[in-house]
Amino acid sequence: MLLSVVIPVLNEERNIPELAGRLRAVLEPSTDFEVVFVNDGSTDGTFELLHQLYEQDKRFKSVHLARNFGHQAGISAGLQAATGDAVVVMDGDLQDTPEAIPQLVARWQEGYEVVYAVRSSRQAPRLRLFAYKLFYRILKTLSQIDIPLDSGDFSLMDRKVVDAVNAMPERTRFVRGLRSWVGFRQIGVDIPRDTRFAGVPKYNFGRLLRLALDGFFAFSYRPLQIASLLGLCVSALALVMAVALVALKVFHGIPLLGWTSLMVAVLFLGGVQLISLGILGEYVGRIYDEARERPPYVISSVLGETQMSTKASPLRK
Repeated sequence: MLLSVVIPVLNEERNIPELAGRLRAVLEPSTDFEVVFVNDGSTDGTFELLHQLYEQDKRFKSVHLARNFGHQAGISAGLQAATGDAVVVMDGDLQDTPEAIPQLVARWQEGYEVVYAVRSSRQAPRLRLFAYKLFYRILKTLSQIDIPLDSGDFSLMDRKVVDAVNAMPERTRFVRGLRSWVGFRQIGVDIPRDTRFAGVPKYNFGRLLRLALDGFFAFSYRPLQIASLLGLCVSALALVMAVALVALKVFHGIPLLGWTSLMVAVLFLGGVQLISLGILGEYVGRIYDEARERPPYVISSVLGETQMSTKASPLRK
């Protein structure tokens, strides 16, 4: 068995030596392995450090992207490059602990084809913890597929699952959603999420929001249905108010005066229309991205034998 470990990294030079050492300690006694780092446009010493690591140990390969394409694109590049019978995806900041990999492998050897980590606990500011919990619950409610609660990208996938995910030509990649969509036998394993070993988080509020929107709009039409339902409710409310106002004038002689009610009605309807247009625009933007057929990433160089050693970019027709 060959186990591949895919790790997207962005400016993680302080974490890579510790991560490499812990991966060796965990994996060397029990299995053949390769580690595929995906350098997502780092501007620190990550590039040079990955070259040094490869010269010391040929099992530590790396794919270097031409610029920063984002975390999900980095994972997708690593999945395209991995050659193993099973592939583990994890972050490079040691919040996903290498010591948990044997738990994932054990469940895979029992016959499960996708083993994902469920974050039983995590260390983060309360506001961010609340945002994470809210995101997963809204995503589960809106999604038309069953995306497990509190499960991130840390997972193990069988080769057949990786091949199925790689075959999808989508440009906007939400890997944990694609992982759920393909099906196969899946199971979760409770694994605490550790604190970052060094450096600062790369996901700021804007990137987290974009990831959330990608999850919402890539796997559900319900935002469109919600917009239609909201418009129907507003129309019904307007009709009821109109009948009530006419009745007050006809039967009770109450004059219909005041700019306040008119302005409230106009602003409310304008807000509903803009929200609906915004939802529609998110879908149209994604259709535009797919129609242009630009690859989700471009490869600058590859160190080591991988499935994309001679490719310049993926999804080439």
